Order: sequence, then structure tokens, then C-alpha cells
Amino acid sequence: MKPLILLMTVAFLVVGPAVAAPSAASDEQELKRVEAALCDAFRTNDAATIARLEDETYTLTNSRAVVSTRADDIAEAKKGANQYSEFRNHDTTIRLYGDTAIILGITSVKGSADGKPFELDVRFTDTYVRRADGWKIAASHVTRIPAN
Repeated sequence: MKPLILLMTVAFLVVGPAVAAPSAASDEQELKRVEAALCDAFRTNDAATIARLEDETYTLTNSRAVVSTRADDIAEAKKGANQYSEFRNHDTTIRLYGDTAIILGITSVKGSADGKPFELDVRFTDTYVRRADGWKIAASHVTRIPAN
């Protein structure tokens, strides 16, 4: 009887973690969902969603080389000075490294800031970390794509 229990224990220890671990495909789908939710949150100035999906350590290096934080994003959304008619990511590539992911792509935005219209595309690199409550964006860097 003891050999059977030992065998079952060993089988669980070997197979159990592999079964319980999320697959790369499910991680990619979840990361796409989080990226889309963040775009929607910025487009609609949804400070609560921004706070939920950005890691507490989050920083953005913007296209003017200015670094901002999660607190800055939340405050900006609450202020509502930026109004977006479009805020979307496209042409993305996801790289998974265990509990870290890097997403590369293009963000297209249109809207107005302090009443002045704008439209631009930026290339982005987003770094995500898996936390107990899901994927969180931890860092982002954008570079403006010159208009043709």
C-alpha cells in the first residue's frame, strides 16, 4: 500500500504543477485582454481601471523622454483634461518569460488635450508582471512615429 501512495504522491508532484500552470496561449489571451482594457480605460478616463491594471511600481517614459508614474496616470484620468476619440493598440507581438511578458506594438491615439486636437502613432514596449491578482503593466516606453 505504501508504494502506491508514494507513487501517487510523486505523480502529483511531477504532473500537478504542469497541469495547474497557465498555458502560453491563455497568458497571451489574458495579456491582450488587459492591454485592451487599459486602452479603453485611458480613452474613457477610467481611473479605477487604470489603478487596478497598472502595477504600483509602474512608470512610463513618454515620447518626450518624460517619466510618469501610476499616480500621475490616475490623477490625469480623474482630471479628464485629455479626451480621446481613439486609443488603440495594434500590430502587437507578445513575448512570454514566465511571470514576465513584453508586448511590442503601435498605439494610435486621436483626441484633444486641454481643448487642442491631436493625432499620433507611437511604437511602444510594455513590460508586464504576473501578480497574485493577475497581469499588471509595470513599465512602458513609447517613441513617436513621425507623420508622413
